[in-house]
Amino acid sequence: MRFSLGPHKNRLAAVTLLGASILTSASVASALPASANSLYASPASASSAAALSTRDGLAPEVGSGATLLKGSTTASYFWDDASGRAGDTGLPASGKPMQKGMIASPSWPLFTEGYLLYKGKKAPFFVGDRGPGAPSSSGIMIDIDAKTFAELTGGTFNSSTLAVENNGGLGHIDVQYVVTKWGEGVGKKGYPVAFSTGAWGRKDLNPVAPPKAEPVEG
Repeated sequence: MRFSLGPHKNRLAAVTLLGASILTSASVASALPASANSLYASPASASSAAALSTRDGLAPEVGSGATLLKGSTTASYFWDDASGRAGDTGLPASGKPMQKGMIASPSWPLFTEGYLLYKGKKAPFFVGDRGPGAPSSSGIMIDIDAKTFAELTGGTFNSSTLAVENNGGLGHIDVQYVVTKWGEGVGKKGYPVAFSTGAWGRKDLNPVAPPKAEPVEG
């Protein structure tokens, strides 16, 4: 899981949330509003989530299916390869190795797929980790892998420091997101919510309705 505060700055402060934020199934249910509890069921097993990938060690193929959800948010970046560098918090929660195209989400199911839009650039993604932690309470709802973040912002990824450089100092950007496939495990299938809500730990029985297709002018 990720608890970074953005581009590898003050990450240790966020890690202290680990003990308080990771809740048991029962405590997650009690932490959520009563209206939200009815939308969630018991967590699925970790083995069922791992079975979603058909290729060992690699991300699932990111499809270009119908739009299930679209919106916008502020995004930070990360690169967690279990090396312990730059406040790295360990391997991604999905069990997949850190790689280009992986994002962390505080509430969407793992292996959810879609794409990001930023200043005319498009980047496919799949949810492979949990986070941001504390920053998601301030509206930062996506952590983009550092290589993709570098491409989107015109920078370069420094594999030694795990930082994105030469992009004018950008550590956060405002992106549009489009979800084309929901993961089948636990998590909220709708607009992202803060990690602290515990929505990441419950199976959503009432996914958000896909947006209506815009009429074609003839």
